[in-house]
Amino acid sequence: MRYLTAGESHGPQLTTIIEGLPSQLPLTAELINKELKRRQGGHGRGRRMQIETDTVEILSGVRHGSTLGSPVALVVTNDDWKHWTKIMGAEPLEEDINPEDIKRQISRPRPGHADLVGGMKYGHRDLRNVLERSSARETTVRVAVGAVAKAFLAELGISIVSHVTEIGGIIANPESTAGKSVAEIRAIIEEDACYCADSEASAEMVEAIDEAKKAGDSIGGVVEVIVEGLPAGIGSYVHYDRKLDAKLASAMLSINAFKGVEFGLGFEMAHRKGSEVHDEIIWSEEDGYTRSSNRLGGLEGGMTTGMPIVVRGVMKPIPTLYKPLQSVDIETKEPFKASVERSDSCAVPAASVVAEHAIAWEIANAIMEHFHSDQLPQLKEQLAAHKQYTKEF
Repeated sequence: MRYLTAGESHGPQLTTIIEGLPSQLPLTAELINKELKRRQGGHGRGRRMQIETDTVEILSGVRHGSTLGSPVALVVTNDDWKHWTKIMGAEPLEEDINPEDIKRQISRPRPGHADLVGGMKYGHRDLRNVLERSSARETTVRVAVGAVAKAFLAELGISIVSHVTEIGGIIANPESTAGKSVAEIRAIIEEDACYCADSEASAEMVEAIDEAKKAGDSIGGVVEVIVEGLPAGIGSYVHYDRKLDAKLASAMLSINAFKGVEFGLGFEMAHRKGSEVHDEIIWSEEDGYTRSSNRLGGLEGGMTTGMPIVVRGVMKPIPTLYKPLQSVDIETKEPFKASVERSDSCAVPAASVVAEHAIAWEIANAIMEHFHSDQLPQLKEQLAAHKQYTKEF
């Protein structure tokens, strides 16, 4: 499967086309909108989340609530577009209008953003041409794509959840999720302001976010995604670009402001001996092959082991600060304090939702690569047969 997205932060809409979905997958706009709403939530979000509510329109590839097997086109309209029609319009400027007279041009790059190097790469003197696309607004439609992937995975008995494990140095107690299923974790975090399973840590996170906002600063954190229900053997060891953990790492780091990724024990493995890292293999007639632990996060040799996948990503603090950092005007070369677009003081809770959907897409794609079916009922049969095969191996 594959997809492309298009659209600018203050353009008329965000668009995606998904190709390769099997037919007969139940799919509705309501299902996708539920996930878009989650992305707009979480403590620390900025003013834009208050001025528009993201909803999707399904334009093709679905009839009467079921996919056809043809490309699925989704659109999310930007409600704020009405205020930007002249600034962001696609039509050429009239001859008597000087491009320099267009409002909201940007010649002052913000540290930590794509502004300066993006302008260099594409030759844009007005850096708005960079920030409009590099903005995290694009993740809206990526969540829509991931919502479709989650619907697909749910039909196959595969479930996924994300939660926040750290914000601003405040770390959730790992015991808050230990032994809990994806469904149990989701029931907890969807009632929490920071999408965190540890209520005491969450309360401290809220205070830290509020303090950062008062100080004109921002804070980052860590999110964790857990996937249950995958059989063993999805992915491959034979080539670097077929390893599932590599694909999941790429998906996580493709999210705006994400700078690190780890699986299972992650970087903690550097401090442990091999006997304290690797998961011993056990077998039972009821379950087949399993592991006595899940320190490697459900992946060995680039393939699933049948244990839950556990992957974490670290998000840097948002670089758009109300306490701005120094930069240089590209026209005058004079130093200045960086300008402020609308911003969040902390987007880690919302980013956890984006991470969940980015990972969901890669898992769904890996399933389709493994089983090669154009119809969902056939795919279910193939998956069931594969699970039986690996159990009896």
